Amino acid sequence: MTGTERKNIKVGTNVRVVQKQDQRSGKLTEGTVANILTNSATHPHGIKVRLESGIVGRVKEINE
Repeated sequence: MTGTERKNIKVGTNVRVVQKQDQRSGKLTEGTVANILTNSATHPHGIKVRLESGIVGRVKEINE
């Protein structure tokens, strides 16, 4: 499942995000959602979240 729709992401969801500095390389970071930062229902590059570790990035994959 991709992270372009806000309804698919809840606090506590395990996700893989791409950080701003990793966008060119596509390196993904795994973690648990602490806050959802994007207010709109969808975003073409992924919903922006803050992980429990403090990392901010856009959701690329939602781990089931």
